[in-house]
Amino acid sequence: MTHTIHTIAIAGAGTMGSGIAQVTASAGYNTILFDIQPAMLQKAEMGIKKSLEFLQSKGKISAEEQNAITARITYTANISELKADLIIEAILEKLEIKHQFFQQVAEINGPNCILASNTSSIPITQIAAKVPHPERFLGIHFFNPAPIMKLVEIISGVQTDKKIADLCKEIIEKMGKTCVMAKDAPGFIVNRVARHYYVEGLKALEENVADFETIDALMESSGFKMGPFKLMDLIGVDTNFSVTSSMFELFHKDGKFRPSRIQQQLVDAGFHGKKTKRGFYEYS
Repeated sequence: MTHTIHTIAIAGAGTMGSGIAQVTASAGYNTILFDIQPAMLQKAEMGIKKSLEFLQSKGKISAEEQNAITARITYTANISELKADLIIEAILEKLEIKHQFFQQVAEINGPNCILASNTSSIPITQIAAKVPHPERFLGIHFFNPAPIMKLVEIISGVQTDKKIADLCKEIIEKMGKTCVMAKDAPGFIVNRVARHYYVEGLKALEENVADFETIDALMESSGFKMGPFKLMDLIGVDTNFSVTSSMFELFHKDGKFRPSRIQQQLVDAGFHGKKTKRGFYEYS
């Protein structure tokens, strides 16, 4: 197989998907942003426009660059238009939905199309199990907000071709990112290590050791840029809870990964953080 990357498609126009689309378009790639919900595409387009306008106002990019980046992005709710050299999925963290998606795009694209997931916790080998030519499947895990965060995890499943993993590392590094190569283990590197930053903060809150504002203030005064509760609100309380729940199952219900009932209540109430104007904190 030979792989030349001209067009990159992103599936899922949420916070992560739209952020990744901005990164790939800024790096000079023709970019397709797909979502089944037209309203999400409109919101993503407005968000990317606002982000680029901010960068232009700060002198980070020129007006010409802003226009060129905008012109490279195509928005579509039609999956039949999702034809690219590299497809990065950033949809719901549900294995069956990912399987269905990749089976669909595999039919639309040839075997040379590289398929990747931005999953935070679902094993790459599990997703690849039902994908034709699983050797071209891997994890490319960006962090929120994708245009700002430098780190990207490149995760190889059991069947991933090393040459494809190395190629994707090279591509992502040319976008100005720092890549780390990870094996297919629960939570990969970052989410496994960072999970306890959230889980222990939530346990301290459950046990009334301190309120969440105090815990955040303590962690920030200790050198962390953001306390665990502010960070959960930024990432999305629902997303963070989903990852913790997934890792709890993958580690065979190891108590140190136990999801928090307080976080569950916020998710049930629809308080998902900054994106819903309320999480642990309230946002105007």
